[in-house]
Formats: sequence, structure tokens, C-alpha cells
Amino acid sequence: MRVGATVTAAVLLGGLAGGAAGVAGAALWDEASPTQPSQQTPLARADTGTNVSDNTADPSAETAGAIEAAAAEALPAVVKIYASGTAGTGSGSGIILTAEGQILTNNHVVDVAADGGELVVSLSGGTTAKATILGRDPVTDLAVIQAEGVTGLTPATLGDSDSLVVGDEVVAVGAPFGLESTVTSGIVSALNRPVTTKGERSGTATVFPAIQTDAAINPGNSGGPLIDLEGNVVGINTAIRTSTGSSGTQGGSIGLGFAIPISDAVAIVEQLRAGEQATHARIGVSVGVSADDVGLPGGALVQSVEEGTAADEAGLKEGDVITEVDGVPITDANSLVATVRSYRPGDTVALTITASRPNGEAMGEPREVEIELGSD
Repeated sequence: MRVGATVTAAVLLGGLAGGAAGVAGAALWDEASPTQPSQQTPLARADTGTNVSDNTADPSAETAGAIEAAAAEALPAVVKIYASGTAGTGSGSGIILTAEGQILTNNHVVDVAADGGELVVSLSGGTTAKATILGRDPVTDLAVIQAEGVTGLTPATLGDSDSLVVGDEVVAVGAPFGLESTVTSGIVSALNRPVTTKGERSGTATVFPAIQTDAAINPGNSGGPLIDLEGNVVGINTAIRTSTGSSGTQGGSIGLGFAIPISDAVAIVEQLRAGEQATHARIGVSVGVSADDVGLPGGALVQSVEEGTAADEAGLKEGDVITEVDGVPITDANSLVATVRSYRPGDTVALTITASRPNGEAMGEPREVEIELGSD
């Protein structure tokens, strides 16, 4: 048996370099410190170039026109966020939720300002405003801030990430390396990709079922939107897989970017906007990785069951292996955490479970049990 990280109450405790399904996540933070690259990454010229109305037979021209229209729709609703505190300074991106200045971003963008620090947002058109934190949730890496003294802003239109399919074209908007109002395009490379990150300052691990994209995403894009070609927000850009330089500093995009699905985030965002503590679904088990004879992951191995939880009431026992949740394959501990995170407390899900041999290899006929997810 190859044992993975322990999962308690559907929360993974792991490191920044720790990954799920072969993915090592890195928080997207544009930090103004000597350890960050000082040079700006050269940007390729985005040349839409062609009159779409005169080239309807050219798919690339149609796509270029759609990207241009989506960007025009989204850009007024995207801000750059400057954060400072005793631990340092940095910048990220944010998504305008209301005309009165409520803004969605990542927790790791604003957490440096959480204890007496300062936040400033740069709005479309170049105006700036101070901001305060309304609520933040390190577990899901989400935060909502309030820009002060502003009205008449253009809110983003939130879309439906559940309707995405692999191959859909998407656009990332934000301020990579401080370059605000930057637009990049790509496709949805994968869905429900379990990604693990740990905030550099908070140290809290985040595991989420990510939208993977090859749209260029870099430090500073964090908290900005991933949009569809209608200009609707389908994700919050949060992490990248990146190569590190010889000095150990975080590199740029290598075509592996990850966004929190907006449909999963909405319930948490509403709690934060209301000043409430965010709640998360939980099963009530500690799990590791069940592996077969050649070391391939084969599910989440139940190591212990917490008394009185949904798992306990459903009869889960130590040695059970969870291989599916509502038909979604579970490959390891992180996969289970990420999948459960896509649900809300009180939702009912079907778990596919097998027994386990002492070495962790699944055996026997699978059984299916329904459980009502608890809350942390």
C-alpha cells in the first residue's frame, strides 16, 4: 500500500509542492520582493487581425472575433489588487461582483493584508480605491473584498462551469506580473482535475476540482476570471504547474493553469459576502491511497472513520476503498477531497466502495451506499 496524505473532514494537509493526479500547484502571487524575477515576461502580440464579417469561412477569424468580444465584455469587470502588510507586498487580480464594489478574489492574494495591512484596487479606466476584506476562506482559497467609495461599477456575469466540456475555448483575464488588463486564450484541457496548493503565508492547504487550461496564466493572474466566449465567468484563476529556475523562484506559464470552477465557488462566495463563516461538505473519514501491485492508484483507502459522521452512519469501515462518488472516478486521497469539495453540506451522494486486502489492493464486489454529506 502506498499511503497518501491524511484527509480529515475532507481537508487535505499537504505542502505546496504536493500534487494530485500528477499536478503540483503553485499559488499565483505577484510578489514585490528580491526573490521574484524583476524582469517582465515578454508577451506575444495578440493579433485578431481579420474582419470576421468578411471571413466567415475562416474558423480562426471567427474565433478571434469571439475572443475579442468576450474580452471586451469582461475587462471592465476585472481589477488589479495591491496588498501589503507586515509579511510583504504583492498584487493579484479580482472580479467585480456588484456595482457598489464587492470584488471576488483568492484568499492568497489578500491574506497578507488581513492583520492590519492595506488593500488598494485599480479599476478599469485607471482609478484606484482602498478596499477592506469582507470575508475570506483559506480552505477554498476564496475571498471577497469591498472597494470603498465607489459606485456604478460593471459587475461580471457569472456563468455555469458545470456546462463546460473539454475542448471549450476560454479566455483568462488579469494582471500577470503586474501587467493589468492582460488577456490570454486557450481551451479547457481537463475538468475535475484534483489540484493541491498551500498558501505561502497562511500555510493552509487547498484542494479543489480544477478546470485545467492551456491559456497562459502567470503570477498576478490569481483571483482573475477565466471566461467563456460569451464573456461569462466560469472559473477563478488560482494555480499553475510551473518550472522553477536555478534560484528556486517560481517560473511562468508552461500551459498548465488551473481555475476554481465558479459553480463550486458561488455558495462560499455568498457566505463570505454576508459576513458568515464558510462551510464545507465532509464525509468524516481519514484516507490514504490504495495502490495495486504495480503501484497504480486505485482509490481512496479509508484509514479511520469519525464517530457520528455521515461515513459512520453509512457503515464505512477501516479498509474500505472509495472508488467513485456519483460515478466520478476516485483515484487517490486528493481526488476524493477535491470531488467532495464540489458538493455542499446536506447534498446526497452515492459512494462506490470495495473492501481492501491488507496491502491496500482493492478486492471483492463493489457496493454502493448513499450518504448525506455533513458540514465542518
